[in-house]
Amino acid sequence: MSPPILEAVDLVRDYRLPRRSFRHPPGVRHALRGVSLAVAAGERVGVVGESGSGKTTLLGCLSGRLVPAAGIVEFLTREGTVVDVLRLSETERRRLARTDWGMVHQNPRDGLRRNVTAGANVGERLMAVGARHYGQIRAAALEWLGHVEIASDRVDDLPETFSGGMQQRLQIARNLVTRPRLVFMDEPTGGLDVSVQARLLDLLRSLVAELGLSAVVVTHDLAVTRLLTHRLLVLRRGEVVESGLTDQVLDDPQHAYTQLLVSSVLHP
Repeated sequence: MSPPILEAVDLVRDYRLPRRSFRHPPGVRHALRGVSLAVAAGERVGVVGESGSGKTTLLGCLSGRLVPAAGIVEFLTREGTVVDVLRLSETERRRLARTDWGMVHQNPRDGLRRNVTAGANVGERLMAVGARHYGQIRAAALEWLGHVEIASDRVDDLPETFSGGMQQRLQIARNLVTRPRLVFMDEPTGGLDVSVQARLLDLLRSLVAELGLSAVVVTHDLAVTRLLTHRLLVLRRGEVVESGLTDQVLDDPQHAYTQLLVSSVLHP
């Protein structure tokens, strides 16, 4: 059996709460309490839960942007070596983020260079992995704008001139153009109109399947996980309360909290 491309074991992360009064001294909120997760090559794993369940904190720890109080995170690089994500230097982590990883933010402005054109946003990722020929970079940028349904005559336009849905599609092109081995998605359809969400989800599903990408998808929307993921983890107050195949968890939830999520989100 092949080793996982990403593995996290017993992650713990706490946040110290400020003092509210003399009667209420500073406290601690347990954002993650012994969370483990493994992602195989080509597998997409969803992480769901209500606000405050620890989803975003988990994603931050997996990508090395947050340091847990305990636990390990290991990643299998394209060179075949296993690296300890939490021990990487900032330079090493940034290199991974430009090559083997992609990061699709909920707000596309967090994942785009707003002062450069759409084509340059895509081309920058290619330059990060060694591309230098301008004509080839521009051709690849145009090809990927086509993949995400952005007209070629918008290649020299700034992201500021795009709609929210178009900005999200541009962010996807920027992330996938280098064919990363693992993509982190943080509420990839959050804040978009329902019709735009459906179109974007269909696009994401086809692209990740075509490229055989591994992904960790964090969302509060169970419909997103059904469409995008193979396996599902349900977080509540920093703990995994249920996990399994996505369809199995959604169609036959065992934990009372998962049952509540399914009934309230999928069957309003």
